[in-house]
Amino acid sequence: MKIKKAVIPAAGLGTRVLPATKAMPKEMLPIVDKPAIQYIVEEAVKSGIEDIIIIISRGKNVVEDHFDRSPELEKRLLLSGKHDVHDKLINISQMANIVFVRQQEQKGLGHAILHAKSFVGNEPFAVLYGDDVIIGDDPACGQLCRAYEEYGLSTVGIKEVSEEAISKYSTLELSLIKENIYSVTDMIEKPSKDKILSLYSILGRCVLTPDIFNILENTPAGAGNEIQLTDAMKVMANTKGMTGVDFTGTRYDMGNKLGILQATVEVALKHPEVADGFRAYLKEIAKTL
Repeated sequence: MKIKKAVIPAAGLGTRVLPATKAMPKEMLPIVDKPAIQYIVEEAVKSGIEDIIIIISRGKNVVEDHFDRSPELEKRLLLSGKHDVHDKLINISQMANIVFVRQQEQKGLGHAILHAKSFVGNEPFAVLYGDDVIIGDDPACGQLCRAYEEYGLSTVGIKEVSEEAISKYSTLELSLIKENIYSVTDMIEKPSKDKILSLYSILGRCVLTPDIFNILENTPAGAGNEIQLTDAMKVMANTKGMTGVDFTGTRYDMGNKLGILQATVEVALKHPEVADGFRAYLKEIAKTL
């Protein structure tokens, strides 16, 4: 079955990048000339997604505005002859069918995903974490969708991380199936050192079957006293098994100051409008380091 729906949880407060996120949602922090969340939506669309629900929280109306039409601005651009920019803005509002719902309380990623239950219905769906921008020739979400179509199991995007970093994420029990595809049979969220199953962790993307909602509704609060999506996926892994895809592409943590800087530099170096000038600038700066 083709994956046509996606959920983007984007209700977090962005405390790791304050004060920038005091008045601006972290999802709207720019990578050169586009906000982070636009890269995520574009990845979903390139993966064949047609319907998207974005989970937001109070004060994030600007995210809705970004994907809406702006008639006054569009008219001004046409009158000034900026047709290319005008067309780009129109395309933003027409990429997919996008709806929004508010998570009124911050009770964890699992709690946020529950807000998409009626939207998803009885279909498998993709989840693209709002903190994670993944840029590559082959969209990471699409890689997971293909694995789901092949194996029919809920699928997680995975990468190997350092032993120091694993305690901030999740740890997986897995075995290689072929190439970059793994069978996942267990997982622990934010493990202590004595509970590390492997250095592979779920990072930013997954495809889930709709039975995740029933599991989430019966999942008690876990790490951080929040309803953790990982705890619900652990039930899936223990009972039905899951597939893991060590996806290609570069992941940028947009909830992290260094991740934001890395994304800006690396995207700028490939941007057709600024690449040459920015590269020359970096070479001059590098001489002073």
